[in-house]
This record gives sequence, C-alpha cells and structure tokens, in this order.
Amino acid sequence: MADTLLQFDEALGLCRKIFVDKLKDYGASWRIMRPRSITDQLYIKAKRIRTLEEGTAMVDEGITGEFMAIVNYGLMGLIQLSKGYVDQVDISVSEAISLYDGYVIEVRSLLEAKTHDYGDAWRGMRVNSYTDFILTKLQRIKEIEGNGGVTTVSEGIDSNYMDIINYAVFAVIKLTE
Repeated sequence: MADTLLQFDEALGLCRKIFVDKLKDYGASWRIMRPRSITDQLYIKAKRIRTLEEGTAMVDEGITGEFMAIVNYGLMGLIQLSKGYVDQVDISVSEAISLYDGYVIEVRSLLEAKTHDYGDAWRGMRVNSYTDFILTKLQRIKEIEGNGGVTTVSEGIDSNYMDIINYAVFAVIKLTE
C-alpha cells in the first residue's frame, strides 16, 4: 500500500502543477461552470482518451495529459458541488489551491481505504479499462443529475467524481512508470 500512496502523491503532484499553472493564467474561471458542465467536460476528455486508445490523433496532446485533466476537472467538480457555481469568479488563486488540496486529501483517504479492501488489483488492469470505468461513472452521474441529484441506494455524484479521479490517477501512474 505504501507504494500506491507514494505513487498517488507523485501523480497528484503532476496534476496539481498543471492546476496551479492554469490558475495563474486564467484564475478560477471554472467557478462559473455548473456541475453538469463539468460532468460534460469530463465526458469529452474520457471520449478523447478512448479515441486515442483506438487510433491516431490529429492533435497530438497525448493520453497522459488527458487523464491529468480528468483528475483536475474531477477536483473542480467536487469544489463546485460543495460551493455551487457563480456568475463571476469569487475565490482567489490561493483559496482555489486550498480547496483543491482539501479534496485531494479526501480522495487519497478513499484510495487508502479501497486499497486496504481490494489490494492493488488496479495494477493488473489495462489503462483502457480505466477509461471505460470513467465513462461508466460519468453515465451514472448524468443519470443522477437527471434525477435532480436524488438516488435510492446508489452513491452520490461526489463519490462518483472521487472514483473517477482515482481511476485517472491509476492511469497517470501506469503511463508515467
């Protein structure tokens, strides 16, 4: 488990650097996005990964960067679920980073608990399976959003975002090993 957590921290460090650099360029402009739009952005990224896995790209940006974007959009989604969306940016760069880091701690704790229960089963999986699981989770989120966020027995949107983030982190780890 120690290796998995160390690799999680390293992969998240790569994602966080991109998040911080983009905050410097754009500020927290994503605060304007409604959670449904973040779900759609995650869907676009996952579909692009699937396209790249199945063939060649006309825009050569690579799969690893797309998985990193999924991590970052997933964390933005968690922030938006908790704070709601706004019409104008309402947080500073430092506050955005603090919120991001707080949700990383939650996602890491979930990974630690699931690693305890499942071991490192993810290591035996193929990267394209992470893509399929992410797309499945996104479909579930769309259904929940369509139901006004209400579930009968299923996990909520936030839990699905956390699972998506962890699947994307697994892919980043595998693709950067």
